[in-house]
Amino acid sequence: MFSVMPASAVRIRDLRKTFGSVEAVAGVDLDIGDGEFFSMLGPSGSGKTTVLRLIAGFERPTSGTVELAGRDVTGLAPFDRDVNTVFQDYALFPHLDVLRNVEYGLKVRKVAKAERRKRALEALHSVRLDGFEARRPAELSGGQRQRVALARALVNEPKVLLLDEPLGALDLKLREEMQVELKTIQRRAGITFVFVTHDQEEALTLSDRVAVLDGGRVQQVGTPAEVYEHPATEFVAGFVGTTNRIGDVCVRPEKLHVRILGGGDEDGTAPAGEPAGPPGDRHAEGTVAEVVYAGAVTRFVVDLESGDRVVALQQNLAASSMEVTRHRGARVRVGWQAAHEFRVAGAAPSTETPAKTPN
Repeated sequence: MFSVMPASAVRIRDLRKTFGSVEAVAGVDLDIGDGEFFSMLGPSGSGKTTVLRLIAGFERPTSGTVELAGRDVTGLAPFDRDVNTVFQDYALFPHLDVLRNVEYGLKVRKVAKAERRKRALEALHSVRLDGFEARRPAELSGGQRQRVALARALVNEPKVLLLDEPLGALDLKLREEMQVELKTIQRRAGITFVFVTHDQEEALTLSDRVAVLDGGRVQQVGTPAEVYEHPATEFVAGFVGTTNRIGDVCVRPEKLHVRILGGGDEDGTAPAGEPAGPPGDRHAEGTVAEVVYAGAVTRFVVDLESGDRVVALQQNLAASSMEVTRHRGARVRVGWQAAHEFRVAGAAPSTETPAKTPN
């Protein structure tokens, strides 16, 4: 007998959306598993938010299909789809307290008062907001308001929760804290999260799998490790982190080891007059063009004799800013493992400075 594969939580086939002469989504195919934390990552204008809105039903596709749990919902209104959406601006009712904000969707669906109160309290407990029931949104921090928005979405027990850059309005520290919270909440709820972000680190931190989009097309789908370690295209290699091109291969900055030629043992460099041998079976020599001290790491920008410019990251295990910046202009040997090289479609030798990771 043939086994029947379970239906995907979300299944998209040849999805297209045009706005006038602009094709915002250009033939997207995606399968998102039940209970998966799935992120759509890309720059502004890549089509990721439009795909999310097509899943939610806020936009109608020009062509293609959207299925939820095996059911074709392409032509259905948002309220007929078993999804909820959390937006960046939270969209809380300022005149209602936290409990009534969370209860609102259940009230619209005419759930009995005792039942909706019970479910709202459970939802608030799941996002660690016990005791905040009587507060108004204006009395909450940004992170607390975001958790209220999550509770309001979760209380409806959707099969799929759509999140449109929900952490974008938070400061860096709170954003990092909420990333941990969000993953914990998703695991506890056990439902499918479809998360849209332009932040590479956020996507890699949170996701079971990531789809990288550009120009309305999916460039690659894979686990965070697959997308980062084995980018399928030049765009993915440059957008997800920083990539060095050395001749016809690419190497990530953290995989490069820098050793100062003619330095002293006190800073971990080679003794004067001895050939430096940083770890790795590949080596190239050059000159340090710039040194950027960033607290936990130092970024060395090195002009190689080959004409390539590379960026290498080195952890500051014991070094201070004064110690590392004095290496500007120094002769260095850069080493790396052949196993850490990769090639991508469309890549060619380049002498350009590798692009910085966007914020």
